[in-house]
Amino acid sequence: MIKADFSGRVVLVTGGAMGIGLAICRAFAEAGARIACVDVDAAAGAAALEQLRGQGCEALFVEADVSDVAGVRRYVQATLDAFGQIDVFANNAGIEGVVLNVTDYPEEVFDKVMSVNVRGVFLGLKYVLPVMLSQGSGVVVNTGSTGSHIGATGVCAYIASKHAVLGLTRTAALEVAAHGIRINAICPGGTRTRLLQSLNEQRDAAAGLDTNFATPNGRIAEPEEIAGAVVFLASDEARHIIGQSLILDGGRLAM
Repeated sequence: MIKADFSGRVVLVTGGAMGIGLAICRAFAEAGARIACVDVDAAAGAAALEQLRGQGCEALFVEADVSDVAGVRRYVQATLDAFGQIDVFANNAGIEGVVLNVTDYPEEVFDKVMSVNVRGVFLGLKYVLPVMLSQGSGVVVNTGSTGSHIGATGVCAYIASKHAVLGLTRTAALEVAAHGIRINAICPGGTRTRLLQSLNEQRDAAAGLDTNFATPNGRIAEPEEIAGAVVFLASDEARHIIGQSLILDGGRLAM
């Protein structure tokens, strides 16, 4: 993992209580940052906060639904009240939905996935970017997926939402680049998380749907590997990277 120094800087992470989000929190804590961890799961958030403080990190947890305007305003304000600034925003929260073909996909589940994965990213940008604009600096890393670049059977809502994340990333990046703010996206492939476990379990039960998570390097990613890429994109080493999507898939999309 890149050894960047984020001492004195504030990192806001949505979906930060587990999986990739928690790994992002822990990586930035190790680099000396102060952490605002946001999640809809209060119990997981309390456990994450205990871990971060155990690392000697100055941290807070905010329970919030990223698709709810009031929740987004609350996590932004709570971060500012505690730390006075937002230097890095890992706009990470997301859900997988169910595994069913388009013709069978429940409309309410489609709407929920789009609400969290697209509206949540949009609202995060809408309410965090004004803080960064007032500072004249900041870095945003949105969480996309290899599903931002390809199709896959059975996960229409997830794929559609992750394609949308790249559209938001590129558009917002162009709007704020001249103001000292960089926005990029990470696009992980299969990663050892609850989300991947859920998809695998659903696919095993859904005959005829794609179950191929094979990668040229023969394994899935660990959350810490994805977190390392976020730290890199937030670091000064990546200061000329703007509006891009970094694919982290063990070479799968090269197949």
